[in-house]
Amino acid sequence: MAMTQSQRLGIFSVLALVMAATRLHHFDAIPDASWGVFFLAGFWLRGSARWAFPLLMAEAVLVDFFAITSQGLSFWSHYCVSPGYWFLVPSYFALWLGGSWLARHQAGVRASTLGLAALALLVSEAVCYALSNASFYWLSPTTAAARSIDGWLVNLGDWYLPFLGTTALYVAIGAVFHVLVSLLARTVDGSRTKFVG
Repeated sequence: MAMTQSQRLGIFSVLALVMAATRLHHFDAIPDASWGVFFLAGFWLRGSARWAFPLLMAEAVLVDFFAITSQGLSFWSHYCVSPGYWFLVPSYFALWLGGSWLARHQAGVRASTLGLAALALLVSEAVCYALSNASFYWLSPTTAAARSIDGWLVNLGDWYLPFLGTTALYVAIGAVFHVLVSLLARTVDGSRTKFVG
């Protein structure tokens, strides 16, 4: 389904709003949608909307900056902002690539697409998680005293399923939205064909 520039801007705006609203309060009742947003943005905004990835990345950093400094804390000395923080760029890009790969290989609204979507999400989310978790664990000064391969594997296991579950939830919401819009577009196109014919 080809999109106009205004449709791309609309999708980008919704994704950016969802990320800002949920990322601002990482551990509140509504979990952070950032990972799902990057996957869905790769799916919907790849190709001619390459500007979307750097803008979403800049938004993520700005939201983090605001969330930290609004509490009277220094961004650069915060627990979460270590040299590993900058590995979020390739981590999130892995999600973007997963969504983009799915968009190129999916065959419309079919059951077989569900398997491809699960594969793309699992692989890209695993790469994202491994990069972001490893970079924080191995490069953060707060974990320096207790670093070990065993410690990292425990840390990796402790957080993997919650991150996967949250990402899958937001991608599932996006998938339902995508299917509904696709079916609606088909219905409208079918009605126009009957009317013209």
